[in-house]
Amino acid sequence: MKFIHAADIHLDSPLSGLTAYPNAPVDLLRTATRRAFSRLVDEAIEEAVSFVIIAGDLYDGAWKDFNTGIFFCGEMGRLHRAGIPLYLLHGNHDAESEMTKKLLLPDNVQVFGSRQATTFHLEDLGVALHGHSFRTASITENLAAGYPDPIAGVLNIGVLHTALEGNAAHANYAPCSMSDLAARDYDYWALGHVHEYAILRENPWVVFPGNLQGRHVRECGPRGAVMVTADEGGVRRVERLLVDVLRWEVVEVDASMARTMDEVVRAVGEALEDVLDNHEGYPIALRIRLTGQTPAHGELFGRETQLRAEVLAQAAAVGEDRLWIEKIRVETTSPFAGERLRARADAVADLAVLLDSAPNDSELLEAMAKELRILVDRAPPELRQLMPELDSIRSGELENLIREVTPGLVAHIMTNS
Repeated sequence: MKFIHAADIHLDSPLSGLTAYPNAPVDLLRTATRRAFSRLVDEAIEEAVSFVIIAGDLYDGAWKDFNTGIFFCGEMGRLHRAGIPLYLLHGNHDAESEMTKKLLLPDNVQVFGSRQATTFHLEDLGVALHGHSFRTASITENLAAGYPDPIAGVLNIGVLHTALEGNAAHANYAPCSMSDLAARDYDYWALGHVHEYAILRENPWVVFPGNLQGRHVRECGPRGAVMVTADEGGVRRVERLLVDVLRWEVVEVDASMARTMDEVVRAVGEALEDVLDNHEGYPIALRIRLTGQTPAHGELFGRETQLRAEVLAQAAAVGEDRLWIEKIRVETTSPFAGERLRARADAVADLAVLLDSAPNDSELLEAMAKELRILVDRAPPELRQLMPELDSIRSGELENLIREVTPGLVAHIMTNS
């Protein structure tokens, strides 16, 4: 027997971080979660699985219109014609209280109740599925403690949407511990809510499949579900099932050996080729981090537009329409600024001293904020979207911005003086 365990599909949730840029794959960004879900259904039909489990957050929240629900019903129709049931648990994003629109689902879709734990006993397969959907978005009690005892002589599967213990990056909904899960004496725990794939334990099996499709740069790498193989003796194998259609990556490029901006750009081009080799066939959205102590640091400062154009040209040259640049972060440092500054006694050295003290000078900060706010208020909305630093200026929070800008500004002036 095989079954698929998926979670955190967030159907029709948009991919963020690329739409503001020219030549972004708009259609792919808009439909990525749907395409990934269709690929999941393709795999279920091709492998003739016995059933599919979704452990929460099928939807990203209330539908904007009925099209999201109509799409899901269409995919369930495909499973229905193949004789495959789906067992659906609602999580925090698609909790009962969050969904303002609903459609009658096909007969092969069974939904876990939100008032108390529900058990579906699949006698022909020797399987019992136990689950408790979220009634409201912020469930803070330990739902696992209320799950029923296992049914003797069958494969018992617990379906739960939870942060579990130690997942500080995710909201602490339906909190529980590993010992709470083990105490239920089930064979497999099909978890959702944490978007990273993880097999946390094998006796019993405790598995997060991760989300189906990465939606932004914080969800990097391959994404999908898991295929579980079991027999009368229990779970035999858990394999990752990749169904994503676009991947996100953060690429660090060490620029320490580069002397000029051109050499930095060539290093980026080489890194882009490596990325393509590691994700053969997949479109990739990239954030690039330039790091290292480099003589090119001063030349990079203030030339973000030129640098981005150069990197986009590299991506176009090697990417075969598969690479999109989400953002370029310049995190390089100058290897010479300290010693060269100490050897100078001119306006550049005076400027460095002024900027070093600026974050603690309230009068100077107030004067700078007043002047800069005039420029920022005139900036077009698209520029403010591309440069979140402008929000710091508008709010008058200049201290950290000055600390970030000072080394690059001084290095740039020294490079050109």
